[in-house]
Amino acid sequence: MRYIKAPMNYIGNKYRIMGQIQKWFPKDIDLMVDIFCGGCDVTFNTRAREHIANDLNFFVIDIYREFQRLGIEETIGRIDGIIRRWKLTKEDKEAYERFRDYYNATKNPLDLYVLMCFSFNYQFRFNSAHEYNNPFGRNRSSFNEVMRENLARLQGIIEPVRYVSCDFREFDYSLMKEGDFLYADPPYLITCGSYNDGKRGFKGWGEEDERALYDILDGLNKRGIKFALSNVSHHKGSVNKILLDWKKEGRYHMHRIKFNYNNCSYHTKNKDNVTQEVLVTNY
Repeated sequence: MRYIKAPMNYIGNKYRIMGQIQKWFPKDIDLMVDIFCGGCDVTFNTRAREHIANDLNFFVIDIYREFQRLGIEETIGRIDGIIRRWKLTKEDKEAYERFRDYYNATKNPLDLYVLMCFSFNYQFRFNSAHEYNNPFGRNRSSFNEVMRENLARLQGIIEPVRYVSCDFREFDYSLMKEGDFLYADPPYLITCGSYNDGKRGFKGWGEEDERALYDILDGLNKRGIKFALSNVSHHKGSVNKILLDWKKEGRYHMHRIKFNYNNCSYHTKNKDNVTQEVLVTNY
């Protein structure tokens, strides 16, 4: 099966392990809630009658809302126009920085998407003032043909998705019922990923957040609502004891996911240490 790749390289995305996690998903879903949707790879590849994609990172949510508003064909045309207007290339750092300054002054979502396309590792990085501060991706990053194709493939898929941006605690779970499904892919407590360190303009992730999420999942379970949780049980000698204790108490099912983390960070040391990704389900 050919999965749809989201048109952004969001850290922690599940594109490469989509087949492994989706084999455990329910086959018939009324409403699918992707509560930490990130780049939306899981949202776009999960069949359901309705979709809600939520993320605390409102910058990403606003980009997808803009794609919806414009339509995919118009979106691609405007992206090409922005690139021409600002003379963005893989080699011109000064053009990139001028465009970055312009975005930080105007905050247009489509400009942010284009800016991300020419940035280092295609990442979303913001300072505490919510100014985009990712450096230039010299000789590497651009709105290339692969990203163009990934965006074009969203035609007919992105339109019906309902996008929400709130803390996972603030989401209205009362709208969910039996036959619905929630997927949770939170920041991983025992990893040191840049998405959960609290240094990108959004708060970090700690034990209080981890426990609060499990309480919400327990509540859904009591109401007969199915969920799947992606997480890491072991990482470089650390153990997520909160996760393992919760899984044991709730009598949930833990499935091992095969994924090689050795190349996930260019500065990672001790690459022989084991990282175990898991998927926890209540069915």
